[in-house]
Amino acid sequence: MKHTIVMTGASRGIGRVAAEHILRRSPEAHLLVVARGSSGAQLAAELSTSGYTVSHVSADLGSLESVRSAATEIRDRLDGGELPPLRGIVGNAGVQYTNALTEGPDGFESTFTVNVLANHVFVRLLQDRFAGAARIVITASDTHFGDFKHNLGMVPGPAWKRPDILARTGAFPKPDTVAAGRTAYSTSKLAAIYLVHEYARRLPAGIDVVAYNPGFVPGTGLARNAGPVSRFAMRHILPVVSLTPFATSRDTAGRYLADVVLGTTEAPTGSYVDRGRVDRSSKESYDPQREGSLWDAAERFTAV
Repeated sequence: MKHTIVMTGASRGIGRVAAEHILRRSPEAHLLVVARGSSGAQLAAELSTSGYTVSHVSADLGSLESVRSAATEIRDRLDGGELPPLRGIVGNAGVQYTNALTEGPDGFESTFTVNVLANHVFVRLLQDRFAGAARIVITASDTHFGDFKHNLGMVPGPAWKRPDILARTGAFPKPDTVAAGRTAYSTSKLAAIYLVHEYARRLPAGIDVVAYNPGFVPGTGLARNAGPVSRFAMRHILPVVSLTPFATSRDTAGRYLADVVLGTTEAPTGSYVDRGRVDRSSKESYDPQREGSLWDAAERFTAV
C-alpha cells in the first residue's frame, strides 16, 4: 500500500545511499525529502528516476521556525490527501561545527538545534498523523561512548550538562576550539538517544522509535564545516580506514540505515541499532532522569 516516509539528510552521504535503497526495495513508498532551498527540488528530481515517487519540502534545519513551517506543510499535505498515509520519519541530518559558538536564529547553539531540536519538532508535529504501524529512526553516533574503542580518539566524549546550558553557545570549555565543537557533537548524539528512550515511553503504541548508529563513516559531508586539513583527511585519507573493522563504508552504512527504516532489521521501540544489529548504547545513555529533563526542555524550546 502506498505510504509516505519523511526523511532529512537524504542529499549526501549515507542518507543518499539509504534513500536509493528505500525506493528500490519499497517502490510503494512516497519519499518526502526535507532539504534546504532549491536543493530539495533537485534531490527529488534525481531520486525520481525509474518511476519512484519523491517529493520535497524546503527547510533550514538550523531554524526552528523553518522546521515548524515544513512540518506544518507536511501535515497539510497529508490531511489534504496529496500524500499517502504517513508510515515513517527518518531524522538522518546531522551537523558538526569547528566551535561551540555557532548560534542559530532562535538563539540556540546550532549543533543542538539540528541534531536534537529539529528532530523533536518533526516527531511532535507529525506523531498524530501516522496511520497504522510506523517507525521513527534517528541517526545517532558511537561518539556518545566517549572512548577510544568507538571513536579512535578523534572526537571527545560527551560532557552532559543541564539542557538549558547545552542548548546555548559556550556550553563547553574553550568554546572557540575544534575540541569544543566536537564535544557539542558527541553530546548532541547522546541527547538524541535520550529522546529516543523518552519517545518510546510517550508515543502511542504502534509507533516504534529506534536510534541508528552507522559507526565511523569516512568520506561523508559531516566534516563540511571543518577546516581544510580536516576536510581533506576525511575525503581522501580516512576513507582507507573503511577497509578495516574500525569503520563503515558509506554504501554499507546507507544500506544498514535502509534496513532499519524498512524493518528488515528488527528492532523494538527504544532500541539502539549498531550498524546491522540491535545492541546496547553506552551505560551513560540510560538515565531516565536526564531523559525526562531533556524532554521537558525540548518541549519548552520548540513550543510545539
